[in-house]
Order: sequence, then structure tokens, then C-alpha cells
Amino acid sequence: MATQTSGDRTAQVRIHLKTRNSDIELPQDTGPILVSTELKRYQLSTLVNRLLETEKPIPLEFLINGQFLRTSIDEFLTQNGISAETTLSVEYVKALIPPLYVASYEHDDWVSSVDVLSQSSKTAQWAGDRYNGSTQRILSGSYDGLLRVWNISSEVVATGQGHTASVKAAKFMSPTQVVSSGFDRTLRLWKYEDAEAAGAASLTPTLELYGHKASVDNIAVQAPSSRILSASADHTVGLWSTKKAEGPAAPESLLPSANKRRKLSNAKTLPQRGPLSLLQGHQSQVSDVCFDEKDATVAYSSSWDHSVKTWDLTTSACVDTRTTAQSLFSICHLPEASLLATGTVARHITLIDPRASATTISAMTLRGHTNAVVSLARDPNSSYQLVSGSHDGTCKVWDIRSVRSEAGSERVGDSVYTIERESAKGKPKSITGEGVKVFGVAWDREVGVVSGGEDKRVQINKGSSG
Repeated sequence: MATQTSGDRTAQVRIHLKTRNSDIELPQDTGPILVSTELKRYQLSTLVNRLLETEKPIPLEFLINGQFLRTSIDEFLTQNGISAETTLSVEYVKALIPPLYVASYEHDDWVSSVDVLSQSSKTAQWAGDRYNGSTQRILSGSYDGLLRVWNISSEVVATGQGHTASVKAAKFMSPTQVVSSGFDRTLRLWKYEDAEAAGAASLTPTLELYGHKASVDNIAVQAPSSRILSASADHTVGLWSTKKAEGPAAPESLLPSANKRRKLSNAKTLPQRGPLSLLQGHQSQVSDVCFDEKDATVAYSSSWDHSVKTWDLTTSACVDTRTTAQSLFSICHLPEASLLATGTVARHITLIDPRASATTISAMTLRGHTNAVVSLARDPNSSYQLVSGSHDGTCKVWDIRSVRSEAGSERVGDSVYTIERESAKGKPKSITGEGVKVFGVAWDREVGVVSGGEDKRVQINKGSSG
């Protein structure tokens, strides 16, 4: 493609408009239209709304060659070396609405982990016809050692007591089963029985899983295969089954003896099982783990040792290692983009292509946080968007199409929106997030962005994807 300088460029350029949203399609194909290169997003949005003949204007964003238009068309062409004589293919999409504050649920201690059960959640989709519920539930794990299930009216409907130390992670495995892990080095399965009335539901421990020799800081679940992954400070990744019959005997050396802690945690002895496998290879604390969204026999782990490892779960073998420049605290798979998002101690998110054909470690860097990025979650409505939770006391919404190229051909993205902690409003802001550090974040299509943190609160923010 021939490239012209801005001095050679005419004041107009031909664009061909298209969209993937069937509800905002042009009445007919307009063909290429001539527009001024001085136009920015707002003027383009006004033009397209006129063509759409909308009664009420729809806020729109525009993508050219997979990148959001954040400047004038003229500046975009110059920055990307595109000739003004080219007919630009411009995709218009509904703009993401800022996630607005909805509610906060107060705890007695720090909130380490959050998850959501709704009709649109992955948990409900896994359950299929076996789930007929219309209720929305939020699961939280806390440093006080308790699990809590909340209704959308901020009432605790069930409390789970069984861990002998702080809970670090908790997830719905199914609408009737919960998995948790914590500082007590164990994973635990719970039977969850729901009820509409506040306080009438119940969380009952059903299985204890032993195998790790240090804190179990994160977990991932995959209900169709009855598998759980765990990330531990003992440098290993655990692979577990939710089925008692599949799990081997728990290692005798790790079982608590008949002591006071056991009697306090549960009156009757629960079944105890060991891991199907402990995956070894990391040289430091394993911070997070996730399943491949398209292949449940593949897993990814992030570690303080700066690496991301790809695991073949059928053979328990590490099949690939990508080493970055920083310690990694969180990981999330973006399958449509074939990327892994990893949160770093260096305050940014590094996007990694785990495929064998990838020629570089970092495909893109998302910058904007001012402290470590410790939790990540996908937008359930988009292949391109994710949310991050950071020790800086904020969550940030990102779109990997909102990107620019910097020196050395590095691709850098900026956040679309920042979600502040409601508890910090009106107080002096700290870039390190003291008192309001975010520890966990989840994103649900119905409920919105749910986060928990050092302020002892679960916070809900809801936007167009919520």
C-alpha cells in the first residue's frame, strides 16, 4: 500500500461503513461515502446516526483495521501510514457505557474473591436444563475464613464455615456446588442449597482436598470434566476431581490429626481426597491458573517466577513456557484473540500469544494501573474486552482494539474506563491503593462487574455489558 504524507493528503477520504450488530444496521448498503478527514468519533457518530435514521442517537465507536478511532481520521491515517486515497473499511459498534455504581456488600474482613451465579453465567450454561433458577447470587470469600452467598438485595442467604484460615479463592462449580481454597493449604467442596428467603439457603461442606504444602491462592473450575485447578505458593499447580470416587487417597502426611482445629471446623469427619496430579515446573509461587476456554485438557498458569506455562492435563506435562520480565500475579484466557492476559507486579497487563507459532513473548501491553494487577476477568459479551482488579484500589475496563503503536513497534493499550472504590470517595487518593486494594474481580452479563477488596466490601458496577 502506498503511503502519503499529510501534506499530500486531500481533505476528504472514502469510507465504507459496516457493523456486526444486526440491530444497528444501515437500512441499505450506502456504498463508499466521502467524508472529511478532520472528522473525529463524535462527528462520525452523528453522521451514522443520521444514516441509521434513529429516533434517539446511539453512542457509537469506530474501528479501522481493528483499532478504535481515538483521533481525527487524518491523524489516524498519518500514524498508521495509510493513504488517503484508500477506501477505508470502517466498522461501527455500540459504545461501551461506563459501569455505574450499584451497591456495596459489607464484610467483617477483607474480601479475597468473588464469583457470580446468574442465568447467563458460565456455571448456569454448564448446568443446562438442570438449572431452572432465575435468581442472581454473589459468592464471596473472606480473610475471616468464611464463604458467603448474597442475594442481589445485599442480604447474606448462606454462610460456609470450614476453612481453618483465610479463604483466598471461591467459585461456583455448579448451581448446587461451590469450591474454595485458602491459607490452610486445602481445597473444599460445598453443597449449596438455594432458597428465595434470606438466610434460608445453606452451604454444607462435602469434601476436603489435600495435597498442597502452602497456601492455595487461586482456583479454576471446569464442570463438564469435573475438574478443578489450583495455584499454590508451594510452586505447584494442582489438578483435582470433584468426584470422590475419582480422587486418590489424601496424603497421610498432610492430613490434620484429630486435633482441636478439626473439631472446630466440622463436627463429623468429611471425606478426604488427594490430587489427580501435582504439576511441577515453576520455580516460585504459582499465582493464578485457568483452563483453555476451548479445550479443557489444556491449562495455563502464571507465577512469581516471571513465566506462563502451558500444561497438557492428560499427561500432566508442561508443553510450553513463556518468560516475561516481571513477576505475574493473574491470568485470563481470551480465546477468540488467541491470547493470554497476565497481570504483573509492574502495574501493567501483558498479553501473550501462547501458540507455538508466536514469534514474540508480548503481543501487547495494557498500561494505566499504579500498583500490581492481581485479578482478571473476561467481558461475557465481548471477545475483546476484559476487566482488571489492582492493588491500586481500582478496576479498569480494557478493549484490546483500543491500541496504539509506540517506539520499537510495541503495541500499547489504554483503559476504556476506571472503576473507583466507592468507599474511597471523598478521601485523599493513594496511588498504591492503601485501604482499598482490590483482590478479586468477576464480570457477569446480568449482574455487572463485581469486585472485592481491602475495604471489606463487595462492590457492584453495571454498564451496557452488565
